[in-house]
Amino acid sequence: MTRLIPVLLASLAFASLVSPASAAPPGATELNGQKVLTLVVREPPALRCNNNMQVAAELANLYKVPVLVVPASLAPSSKAPAVYWGDQRIAEDGGDFNGMVGFGQMQDILEIEGVPKQDKQGRLLEVKKEFEALKSAIKSDQ
Repeated sequence: MTRLIPVLLASLAFASLVSPASAAPPGATELNGQKVLTLVVREPPALRCNNNMQVAAELANLYKVPVLVVPASLAPSSKAPAVYWGDQRIAEDGGDFNGMVGFGQMQDILEIEGVPKQDKQGRLLEVKKEFEALKSAIKSDQ
């Protein structure tokens, strides 16, 4: 029995190393004391990855938020698509939200955490209707 304990401990330690649930986000989690929004994307980015990048772009038009986009080949411990806020995983392929986040969901998080807003809103939201039409056309082709 005493020989079995080290084997079990080693097994648990190894499982925690390879478990995606315990994996930290790739890259920096903070920049100048502010949390980083990290997106892990497939190569080439697929529909959910494109959605996450669009959400990040819309958030960057309203908030002063650092955004890091990492290709899946440089983040082997994460499933793509995945979204992290600081060191917290928000979404991951096959797990939370199946790897896709929404604008409202992320905006709520940024508001609760008091992320500073841009002095002037970006222009991306001014072309929202045209972009939605383009996005719809892309979705129907896939």
